Formats: sequence, C-alpha cells, structure tokens
Amino acid sequence: MRILIVEDEPTLARQLRQTLETAGYAVDSAHDGEEGQFLGDTESYDAVILDLGLPEVDGLTVLDRWRKAGRAMPVLVLTARDSWSDKVAGLDAGADDYLAKPFQSEELIARLRALIRRSSGNASAELMAGDVRLDTRSGRVTLAGEPVKLTAQEYKLLSYLMHHRGKVVSRTELIEHIYDQDFDRDSNTIEVFITRIRKKLGADLITTIRGLGYSLDA
Repeated sequence: MRILIVEDEPTLARQLRQTLETAGYAVDSAHDGEEGQFLGDTESYDAVILDLGLPEVDGLTVLDRWRKAGRAMPVLVLTARDSWSDKVAGLDAGADDYLAKPFQSEELIARLRALIRRSSGNASAELMAGDVRLDTRSGRVTLAGEPVKLTAQEYKLLSYLMHHRGKVVSRTELIEHIYDQDFDRDSNTIEVFITRIRKKLGADLITTIRGLGYSLDA
C-alpha cells in the first residue's frame, strides 16, 4: 500500500515516514500544501496523511480541491489544533478520519489500516481467499491454518490483491501502490513476486488475465 504524507514539520515528517515504512508501506512525502496537492492530483495513493497547518496552501484547501476534482483516496487529517470547529471543518472538507497531535504511532497505523480496508470494501481486519488468510493487524499469512513466510514485497503484493479481490489489477497499478516514486517502473519484479507467491500459496490463487493484469478470485 502506498501512502502520501503531507507534513511541513521535518522531524515529525521523518518519524511518520519511518513508522510507515517499518509497517510495510511505500511512502511519498511533501512538505507544503502546493507540493502535496500536486502529488495527490498526479499519483495514486491508498491513503493520505494530511496536516492542516501547511505553508503555501493550507490543508483544508488542499483537501477541498482534491474532493472537488473527484480524488477519492482516504484522507487522515493530522493536526495540533484541538477545537471542535477545526475538526468539523476538516470532516466537512472531505476528511475520512481525524487524529490530533500528539498521538501514538500504533493508533495512527490502526486508523490507516481501517481507512484502507473500508475504502476497498473490506470491513474485517482479516482478509480471506479460499484457504489463504491475511491478518492486516499482525501481517500474518496462513494457508489452511498453517503460517506461511513471505518476504516484505511478496506480502505487499498479496495484501494489495486481497484488498481488491475479484478485481483485475494491472501490473502498473501494482507498481504504483507497492513502490514509492523512485522505483524503476520498467522492472519485471512484479512477475517474479507473483511466481513466488503462487509457489508458496498455490498456483491457482492468482489468475493472469492476458493483456490486463492479475486477479485474485478465490
């Protein structure tokens, strides 16, 4: 899953990036509202962490512009402000959730997981496909009840497909949501990871749709 952080305070921005990368997310970051709005307009994200008190363009304006442009990615508003009016303004502008500073990293990750699950139509923290189970809270994957060890990138790819079970996901979409901006998008690593996952979890789990991409239908 790919996350955009729009936060102008350098120390907090670094901490957020480290926390999310440790949790297995691909992360892009912007340090003012103008850059953040541009990335949100031009890149594909599974969720955005957006500070309200940004330079250049404030967070509420960025969020309002995204929503008016039809950008529907989940947005978690992050701010030091604690008045009810600011919370209401953020939600009215199109925020999906609200977290005030200071906060615990565990709560931030839990809220992100919930936003991403809901945006893809999954209410439960455990995703299922046949005998395969993926627990988004622990990162544990099992096959017929037995734990299966995946690499970090194999897990990211499987998680994205399971969040979008029943849909055809293109190779380009997988690359956009698994890797950050600097990844070589001509790489063939997606095919390598698909092959490895099939070996570990079953050849029939992921279907190749020629010319379109991959689908997890079990």
